[in-house]
Amino acid sequence: MDFVRSPDWPTSPTASSPVNSAPSRYGGPTSHGGGPGGNGGPAGYAGPATPARHARPTVTTDYGEPAGAGGAAPSRPKAAPIPVKILIAGGFGVGKTTTVGAISEIAPLTTEAEMTAAGIGVDDPGTRSEKTTTTVAMDFGCVTIDRSLKLYLFGTPGQSRFGFMWDDLARGALGALVVVDSARLDDCYPAIDFFERAKLPFVVAVNAFDGQLAHDLDSIRWALAIGEHVPLVRFDARDRLSVRDALLVVLDRALDRAIRERET
Repeated sequence: MDFVRSPDWPTSPTASSPVNSAPSRYGGPTSHGGGPGGNGGPAGYAGPATPARHARPTVTTDYGEPAGAGGAAPSRPKAAPIPVKILIAGGFGVGKTTTVGAISEIAPLTTEAEMTAAGIGVDDPGTRSEKTTTTVAMDFGCVTIDRSLKLYLFGTPGQSRFGFMWDDLARGALGALVVVDSARLDDCYPAIDFFERAKLPFVVAVNAFDGQLAHDLDSIRWALAIGEHVPLVRFDARDRLSVRDALLVVLDRALDRAIRERET
């Protein structure tokens, strides 16, 4: 037991220990002696009892290996999350680049180029859009869903003249999010046709520009001629949580297909 020595501590007679002395209270051994030449405590204090030394037990890990210093189990390398490739597709100016940038945990890779007069009559972003740039190759971003799953997002160019890139971008993808502008539904037909031919699970996500849709979801489903098995959701490409929810629907669709293929 630790104690504080005071120079004014009164010295007890050596003939017998007082009733309230440390030895009488704690029963310490008398071999240490008190006072000068003893253990540094006041006269009459024999010092604390020396605890018996026991052999330290050997601590093993769950794998039968000896633990590291201090009894702590050796650290195990964390398993890398499973990479999942998801395409973000759709027509020109529907919000694909915005979708990737809203949720990517890294600075998204974009290939934006300024729109010039040469694109007049060719690239039409719509009357509500203030778009001044266009994707000329692809967008790329990533987001970690949990410790076991990480999404790699590839945004496709929207113009038909870049359609030759789609086959390469779709290689290895598990699903796609088709972004739609409800005021320009005809722009998303090529994307839907592509994924139906490729037999790749996809989800149609209607981007609510200014928080509004030009048509309700039932009318949009009828106009796009997509079956009930294709999820149709409303989302905001600028909102991280809204994009996350849409991507989770894509994951659920891809998982459902994987389970069905495994059972057949």
